[in-house]
Amino acid sequence: MKRRLSMVLPAAIVLLGAMAVVARHYWTSGGNSARESMLATLPADSSAVLYADVADLRPTQFIAQLHDWAPRPQQIDADYAKFLHDTGFDYERDLDRVAIALLKRGQETKFLAIADGRFDRQKINTYTSQFGTHQKGGGREIFTVPISGSPRKVSLAFTRQNRIALTDDADLSALLANPMKGADENDWRARFERLAGSPLFAVIRQDAATGAALSQRAPGGLSSPQLAALLDQLLWITIGGKPEGADLRVVAEGESPADETARQLSDFLNGALILAQAGLNGPQVRKQLNPQTREAYLEILKSAAITRIDRGETKSIRVVFDVTPKFLAAASATVPAAPHR
Repeated sequence: MKRRLSMVLPAAIVLLGAMAVVARHYWTSGGNSARESMLATLPADSSAVLYADVADLRPTQFIAQLHDWAPRPQQIDADYAKFLHDTGFDYERDLDRVAIALLKRGQETKFLAIADGRFDRQKINTYTSQFGTHQKGGGREIFTVPISGSPRKVSLAFTRQNRIALTDDADLSALLANPMKGADENDWRARFERLAGSPLFAVIRQDAATGAALSQRAPGGLSSPQLAALLDQLLWITIGGKPEGADLRVVAEGESPADETARQLSDFLNGALILAQAGLNGPQVRKQLNPQTREAYLEILKSAAITRIDRGETKSIRVVFDVTPKFLAAASATVPAAPHR
């Protein structure tokens, strides 16, 4: 009897261990399968990918505060009201997750959006049929509708029952037939996996234009040719956001093949951080800024941390900071103009 127990017990332990491994695999990967399949659908030549797990974000305290803070329209646009009525789809309630790929097409930037949610396929097909054209492509029904007030058009198709694809590119079928694969897929997947814990993120593959674009859009006093030049030397930029209570923890990372670029960018950002805090503590700014606004800016600067990461082939700079309710309130406040001398 003891011998039989001595044989059965190890076998039972092995079996339970195997069951635990299998259960862990399904429980940990099952929740991400929709995310992974959605991201894998995006084209290999994407220049940037934006992702939001709306279902995960919706119940968080930060999103509730963001919703209350964001300006609300006085009345719903008539076209959108008709869309809500005819399709029954409300993104605030029915959208679960969305991934958007930006694609360079010559001088233009096109998009491909993949969205998961609770869609009434028949109602949406009927609604779009009223305004556009209908054709078959790649084994799917594709509807193309004009954008109100624009010469552009948007094409859409269901890729599965609860998933829809939309683009302003001329050929939706071609985009869906060109998913990520090979070396491109490995590059994108490595960044997606690093952001697995972030329900909100952006991944940008550099084309030596991000720094210049940032410099062009920055307010006059904040434009920095040095920062623009350093950003243009990065291979990848990733930005992830994760609600933590009332705050949003943001992690931004830039990757460069050169250690010197990473060092210079780290020195620049650390210097800018010190100067910004010193400026906010200066007597002139204390007079100009509302105390609550100034405190909100100081709060976000004090939460910032800048580190360097060596991944072998690439050297990264990571910036971590918290977006707080105070900062959201400050962002909507008007900063007084500097007094004339």
